[in-house]
This record gives sequence, C-alpha cells and structure tokens, in this order.
Amino acid sequence: MTTSSLRRQVKNIVHNYTEAEIKVREATSNDPWGPSTSVMSEIADLTFNAVAFSEVMDMIWRRLNDSGKNWRHVYKALTLLDYLIKTASEKVAQQCRENLYTVQTLKDFQFVDRDGKDQGINVREKAKQIVFLLKDEERLKQERELALKTKERMSQGATGISSSQQSDRKS
Repeated sequence: MTTSSLRRQVKNIVHNYTEAEIKVREATSNDPWGPSTSVMSEIADLTFNAVAFSEVMDMIWRRLNDSGKNWRHVYKALTLLDYLIKTASEKVAQQCRENLYTVQTLKDFQFVDRDGKDQGINVREKAKQIVFLLKDEERLKQERELALKTKERMSQGATGISSSQQSDRKS
C-alpha cells in the first residue's frame, strides 16, 4: 500500500466520507495514472440514486476547484465528468450545463511543474472537449447512445463468457 493511498484512507475516515465520495476521491486522486473504467462505471451507476448523485457531483465540483500541484485532481475530475456525461444519469449532463461556467473557466487552467512542463494543457484540452459536448445536444445524444450500446455489448460479452465457462465445466 502506498503512502498516498494510506493517507487517502485516513482522510476518508476522518472526514467521514460516504461510499460515493470515496469512489470519486479514488478516481480523482493525485496518483500518476488515470481513473479505472471499473471505478468510473461504479460511480456512473451511483448517479441513478438521488442521494449518491448529489454526493458524487458535490465531490466532482470540489475537485474541479483544486489548483496548482493538485492539477491531477482537476484533470481526473474532468475525465470522470466526461465519462459520466456519456454513461450516467442524464442529470449529470443537466447539472453540468447549469454549471457550464465552472467547466469553461478551466479552459484557461495554468500549471507548470518544477521541470517547466505545462501540465495545465491537459486540463485545458479536456475542458474544451466537455464544453463542446455539452453545447452540442445532438452530439451528446449520439455519444450517450454509443456508450449505452458499448455497455450492452460488454455485458453480453461477459455473460457469453460465463455461459461458455459453465458449459465447459459440465462437459
């Protein structure tokens, strides 16, 4: 277990975060890798519950307001938001449209690390993509349909695998 994940677990306990908040914190951590699709999918499922939806979105907006050395929080929150807009409850896209200004301001996000690398460019580009998607109702509808078809295909594939594994066991 890394020091950062241990520190995150302690914060989760001290701040009494809910399961939904903990999942968002995990997906948007400062670790140098992106959020896993499985965790993002779990978070997407949580958005269909009114209480969990509120907790998920509150934590995402909090992460989007981070800055400086926590640029990964912002970038990963945008990555998660992009995923949720396409796959989660339609309320996610609705709330994002209502708070479009918050995402738009990230198109100007600035952070240059100790080595002089512009880490803000990733945030700026992701913010531009999300704003473009939220402003284009038809494209958003297409993206949501595509995500639903992909999810159905994946679940059928998983079912197909388990069915064939079961028939192999019977033989």
